[in-house]
Amino acid sequence: MVALADAGVSALLLSLACWLINNNLRYYQPDRGSYIYLLVWCGALAAGCASSSRYVLPFFGFGVVFDNFLKQSFIIRLFTDFLAIGWMAMISALFYSQIDHKKTEQRKTEAEKLARDAELYNLRQQLQPHFLFNSLNSINALIGFKPDEARRMIHQLSDFLRGTLKKDDQLLVPLSDELTHLNLYLEIEKVRFGHRLQTEITCYEKCAKALLPSMLLQPLVENAIKFGLYDTTGDVTISISGELEDNYLIMTIQNPYDSQTSRPRKGTGFGLSGVQRRLYLIFARNDLMETHANDNIFTTIIKIPQL
Repeated sequence: MVALADAGVSALLLSLACWLINNNLRYYQPDRGSYIYLLVWCGALAAGCASSSRYVLPFFGFGVVFDNFLKQSFIIRLFTDFLAIGWMAMISALFYSQIDHKKTEQRKTEAEKLARDAELYNLRQQLQPHFLFNSLNSINALIGFKPDEARRMIHQLSDFLRGTLKKDDQLLVPLSDELTHLNLYLEIEKVRFGHRLQTEITCYEKCAKALLPSMLLQPLVENAIKFGLYDTTGDVTISISGELEDNYLIMTIQNPYDSQTSRPRKGTGFGLSGVQRRLYLIFARNDLMETHANDNIFTTIIKIPQL
């Protein structure tokens, strides 16, 4: 009976001290220079537990022998309580610091995602006025002597912009959808350049469901048309091909160029730099696009991981 009463009172007081230290660390995490204060708190709570036991247990009336035992065991009780409360404080500090670290990382990730989404949106918004300005200039040039083609181009531009608005909330789209949208753009460009612009699109059927960032091919093809048609006088064929290889969708865009008037290089124009930046923001990799020029053919290759 004496042992049970002693154990019960001591355990109750120790549990209360551990709850206090745990509850305190839940809302307050000491920095490195403040751990000494945590030790002081542990010592104060241990002293409180030992002193409370020394004060409360004599009221049970277990006799003079037990009272002498309480006096003689005070130091042992003090150190035992200090070790128990110290362990509780260490476990609580580690536990809540891990929770704080996870919350901090989560906030950091969310902030980075918001910044990334904002930059992606900004890149998309830069693309629209650039293409729209060229198309409106072409429509203006056609109105006077080819009103039917100007009207046709307006309808095609309307369909293209309507499709673009539908894609605004889509990060990745199937290649089949991207090519359908790209064909609308090419039809507009063919009205602008007439028979001079020819296109060849070669993609295997198994690539149709492969995913890629929406509106990724259009600036690349626009770049190919710019450097293929602006500096030459003959007919130009822009070739677009896609294939799946080692869990990557590999898209290749090729256009002829005049080496005497054009100097293609990596990162030329907003189209290439914008696409490379988008690939980095989405996949966190800088090795997903490459360009090279050989035998008056400029080639752009992009690799899209199939996650």
